[in-house]
Amino acid sequence: MNIIHPTAIIEDGAILGDNITIGAFTIINNKVTIGDGTTIGSHTLIDGKTTIGINNQIFSHAVLGTIPQDLKFDGEETELIIGDNNKIREHTLINTGTSGGGSKTIIGNDNLIMGHVHIGHDCIIGNHVIIANSTPVAGHVEIDDFAVIGGLSAIHQFCKIGTQAMLGGGSIVVQDIPPFTITEGNRATIRGLNINGLRRRFKDRKEIDLIKKAYKQLFESNNPLQESAKKLLDSENKNVQKLAQFVLETKRGIPFIRKNTNG
Repeated sequence: MNIIHPTAIIEDGAILGDNITIGAFTIINNKVTIGDGTTIGSHTLIDGKTTIGINNQIFSHAVLGTIPQDLKFDGEETELIIGDNNKIREHTLINTGTSGGGSKTIIGNDNLIMGHVHIGHDCIIGNHVIIANSTPVAGHVEIDDFAVIGGLSAIHQFCKIGTQAMLGGGSIVVQDIPPFTITEGNRATIRGLNINGLRRRFKDRKEIDLIKKAYKQLFESNNPLQESAKKLLDSENKNVQKLAQFVLETKRGIPFIRKNTNG
């Protein structure tokens, strides 16, 4: 049975699953679909063509599915897709996509999106991602699984952040952040490997050692970055391959400062 506060407005055409809770003064648009077990706090707006999966927690004053903040947007129908088991905290704003970016903004599963975060049009957020408070994520950004984004950071449009990357608080990101790295600063640069994150995720020490070795070959040797990455593609380890492929496919560049290895 759904529990809907009498002051909430559910427009005709909205599709609601079972065991949904909707708080006071919340508005659900007529093109919205909400899955079973989702809880929506008070004073929330879910607009546009928005599909929300099961068991999500959406806190008060969130605004989801409004039109993109893009001057090229011309009123075409685009959408927001949110997966399962996400926590979307207070005052978060997530826009729909644009025709120039695939027409979809996509949020995966099991993410924590903290208060006052803005996720712009056409972003793709993976699974198990944490985005801390007051972080604007500009349009077309991709954030891969298990990444952690520190609070008060800002991410430039079209940037990519790799799996299990960690971004320090207050960072300004204008380039692509490789998997498994820690990056921070204004402008953000790579500071090292996300060792604690690797230890939590990989129980096999050999897996971590292989990623460490690959990191050193890429960022702590005197060899050209692209050349080192091409050699690592031959690795039998999928995570080493993933790191190398990310470097080879970057369109915005990799923010690292080559250490002097000549003593």
